[in-house]
Amino acid sequence: MSITDVLSADDIAAALQECQDPDTFEPQKFFQTSGLSKMSASQVKDVFRFIDNDQSGYLDEEELKFFLQKFESGARELTESETKSLMAAADNDGDGRIGAEEFQEMVHS
Repeated sequence: MSITDVLSADDIAAALQECQDPDTFEPQKFFQTSGLSKMSASQVKDVFRFIDNDQSGYLDEEELKFFLQKFESGARELTESETKSLMAAADNDGDGRIGAEEFQEMVHS
């Protein structure tokens, strides 16, 4: 699966443009601009599986660091503060990782 199978390349490019500078990544803005927030719960979970590098069923901080690169290989890495804030926004049960349900809830919040 390619991310552009479910999201428009133009929308992804626009979302990445908005956060190209370090410490400018805002999850909700990214989800809206990329079109993720308009997708169904099952489609968001498909995108989650694409982002989940090790297919563990969870995203950890190391995977989150490369979040933007899953949408475009040339995109920047998230900074440490962006990674921690993305984790804090989604990790509802406090286990230090984001499950598919938590990811979907964050995208649609």
